[in-house]
Amino acid sequence: MVSRLKNKKDSARLIIIIAGLLPLIIGIFFTGIDARHTVQQQQINAASTLLSQAERMSDSAWDMVTELRQFQHQPCQKIAGQLQRIGALNAYFRTIGKMEQGKIACSSAFGSTPGELKEMIMRDPPVTGKAWWSLSIAGTSGVPDRPAVIFMRQLPDGEGFWSVIDGQYLIDFMRAISSTHLYYFRMVFSDGAPVSFGNPQIAASGWFEPMVYQASSSRYPISVTLVAPPAELIAAWRQVIFIIMPMAAIFSVVLMLLVANWLQRRLSWRDEIRRAITSGQFRAHYQPVYDNQLQCCSGAEVLLRWITPDGNVVRPDIFIGAAEAEGMIVPLTRHLLDLVVKDVQSWQVAPRFHLAINVAADHLQHPEFVSDMLHFAERVKHKQFLITLELTERSLIREGHEVARKLDRLRGYGMKVAIDDFGTGHCSLSYLQTFTLDYLKIDRGFINAIESLEGRTPVLDAIIQLSHQLELKVLGEGVENALQFHYLQRRGVVYIQGYYYARPMGNAALIAWLTEQGMQPVEDASTLQTLQEISA
Repeated sequence: MVSRLKNKKDSARLIIIIAGLLPLIIGIFFTGIDARHTVQQQQINAASTLLSQAERMSDSAWDMVTELRQFQHQPCQKIAGQLQRIGALNAYFRTIGKMEQGKIACSSAFGSTPGELKEMIMRDPPVTGKAWWSLSIAGTSGVPDRPAVIFMRQLPDGEGFWSVIDGQYLIDFMRAISSTHLYYFRMVFSDGAPVSFGNPQIAASGWFEPMVYQASSSRYPISVTLVAPPAELIAAWRQVIFIIMPMAAIFSVVLMLLVANWLQRRLSWRDEIRRAITSGQFRAHYQPVYDNQLQCCSGAEVLLRWITPDGNVVRPDIFIGAAEAEGMIVPLTRHLLDLVVKDVQSWQVAPRFHLAINVAADHLQHPEFVSDMLHFAERVKHKQFLITLELTERSLIREGHEVARKLDRLRGYGMKVAIDDFGTGHCSLSYLQTFTLDYLKIDRGFINAIESLEGRTPVLDAIIQLSHQLELKVLGEGVENALQFHYLQRRGVVYIQGYYYARPMGNAALIAWLTEQGMQPVEDASTLQTLQEISA
């Protein structure tokens, strides 16, 4: 016992440490996510601002091209001076000009000197098939080492007008954004040369990779790429971590306290159960059992429920398992028997009304088991109950011959023995030879397999047939619908238990239910006929 308690305490300390580390780990994880989100949002904002500026410049360029159409069908000697004046007075523009028959006729930069377009933009003009097109270029013949963007409008009569925006304006805008964020910028108009700023050779740093964001204009063929270096992500992560981690540390302490408190309660189920018994938190509930031969309620299974003072219900599988683990199942069962003795004093039932009591393995092995059950029977003998001891298969594993002797002795006093959840254990068939039994309770898992009245459930049918051959009465538990009820009824299953007939209920509710519904048959023949027609 000392060794087991020490192991539990060591495990509890480990769980508390893990509980304390968990918020910190989660905090670090989410700070990383938040940092990435922050950097990405900054990239989105920067890209949106840059695209907005590029769109405004494009608007100005196309407005300029539209304005130049006033010079359509006018000779270059007449308009050259006006082109120079317009180009000088408008921001952004490196040069503007007029096309004639696919060649530059005149421009604001070179006057009336004709030339080839590809020489000016230092590449072949794009083949777009469109009258309107724009293209980013690495430079122009006048300024070859600085990027620009050309906007072209070609007219059906062979004339055309164009404007060239200096890329330096976009680069300066990129530089302004980069003063707060060290991005690498790359902007492209159509499929032209990039207008870029920053260091394109951004390498990873430890666990942090460069973050790439791409966006496009919804109005013009402009795309932009922003690459944030790992330093941006690290800086954002450091900023977020100083905000979130203090809260994570506080939550870590709170969680450790909560887990420690929960473990303390978990490790002291014995005291909790003992206090609950003393303060009357346990209640006996009863689930009626239907007799197909008598066509009425002929018994009830006793179930234990734990209702805390604040109204919460502790699940039976939790507290019964804890009671078994902490050595409290025998006191708990004795308390249940006391509750039943008190409840049944007000019952008005026929003689040999079945009262089924679940017996735990530890109680069955206990030296005072037989005397406990005989004492219970003595206190309720005036009600002439037919007491049935329901045992799970695992209850019978240890000390088989001694258990059989105890059960035979109690059967000699008129009690009955049933195996609960038959078919789910490992030694079901061997128990039929080792122990003298009266009932088999078929596990609900087999009953759930019923799909039609005429269908077959091989395992269920085999259990029912085996029970008949051994002259054992069968109880089907967990019956939830009429189909399951009539399937079992047609195969000679005498007793039915489940939500379809009645749910577990407290003592007062059971007394009222027995008065109002206990003597009523489940359904009439018309319902069965309808089910048969549906099944057919």
